[in-house]
Amino acid sequence: MTEPQDDKQNMEHEGAAAETDDRRLTEAERIAEALVFASSQPVSEAFIAERVASGMNIGAIMRKLKADYAMRGVNLVQVDGAWAFRTAADLSFVIRRDENEVRKLSRAALEVLAIIAYHQPVTRAEIEDIRGVQTSKGTLDVLMESGWVRFRGRRRTPGRPVTLGTTRDFLDHFGLEELRDLPGLEELKGAGLLSGRIPANFNIPSPLMSDELTEDEDPITQMDLEELGLLPPSGSSSDD
Repeated sequence: MTEPQDDKQNMEHEGAAAETDDRRLTEAERIAEALVFASSQPVSEAFIAERVASGMNIGAIMRKLKADYAMRGVNLVQVDGAWAFRTAADLSFVIRRDENEVRKLSRAALEVLAIIAYHQPVTRAEIEDIRGVQTSKGTLDVLMESGWVRFRGRRRTPGRPVTLGTTRDFLDHFGLEELRDLPGLEELKGAGLLSGRIPANFNIPSPLMSDELTEDEDPITQMDLEELGLLPPSGSSSDD
């Protein structure tokens, strides 16, 4: 039979262990909150896990913090699997933005951005085929400079054209957690962005859900970057 003294000691040990676990969890939450707050970019759960005590369920910690901030002026949001603090959507009207912060996109740039978002990975030729008109280099340059579009890889077809896709900054700017949150056909109709007289066979493709290269894409190499003008030729010298 267990002695009363033994029961008391067991209860004390269990209480102390629970208290320690609570302290570790609280500390992990504080560290996660500080890391996201201090970062200008969304923070991955892997990054947070490296900086808190081992064995912590980072996903559960972030979901709890998200719930804690749900009714605050600042919300904790998930962006492409990472976490960031953002102004609550219903309060965005009170935030004064620098007029020069974001360049207003032309109609052509908006069309190209939408095609890339829904059809990625997509090449320039495929974009032009969908739009029915040529796409100027300047239009793509604007989208690249905004940080919303990136080179993904090279298509395994004659000429090895470069494929394009959207970035995490694109998701962040438009308040999307992932690409599956892009509006569908009915949502676009409801917002008045599609005419009611669209063809009967018109459809909006489901965007690619992964950043991983597809079977018909090769990765971008340093030589590719040099060819695209994103890096100086490897044989060049700054003294030339």
